[in-house]
Amino acid sequence: MKKNRIACSLIVSFIFFTQTIYAQADSSTVTVHKDPRIELLVTRQMQANELASRNARRVGKGYRILIISTSNRDEAIAAKTKLYTYFPELKAYLWHQSPFYKVKAGNFVDRNDAEDYINRMSSIFPKGIFIMNDAIELKLDKVFEDD
Repeated sequence: MKKNRIACSLIVSFIFFTQTIYAQADSSTVTVHKDPRIELLVTRQMQANELASRNARRVGKGYRILIISTSNRDEAIAAKTKLYTYFPELKAYLWHQSPFYKVKAGNFVDRNDAEDYINRMSSIFPKGIFIMNDAIELKLDKVFEDD
C-alpha cells in the first residue's frame, strides 16, 4: 500500500513538473506590472545617497598637530584637557591605535597656520609636537568656495 502511494505521488509530481516546464517554454513575452511605489522608493534612496555623499564631501586634505602619542590613556586625556584649556578654538581628537593613544588638534587647510600654532604650543607641550598630513573637517563655506 505504501509503495502505491509513493509511486502515485511520484507520478503526480512528475506530471506537475513537466506541465510547469512546458508552460514556461511556451511564453515568449514577459509582462511586468510595475508598482508606482517602487519609483517613489528609488527617488527617496537617491535623495538619501545625495545627503550621505554631501556629508562625505565635507572632509578634505589638510593638516593636524600631533600633541601626544602615549600608551597611557590618562596622560592622553590630560593633554587633551590642557589643549582645551589653552586653545579652546581648536578641535581636539583623541584616537586609540593599539597600544597608543594619540591626541591631535585642529583642522588646518594651510600648513603655515599649523606652524603658527606649533610656535605658540611649544612652551605648553615641551615633549614635542608635530604637524601631520590628515583628512580634516572642512567648513561649509570653504567647500562652496572650491566648487
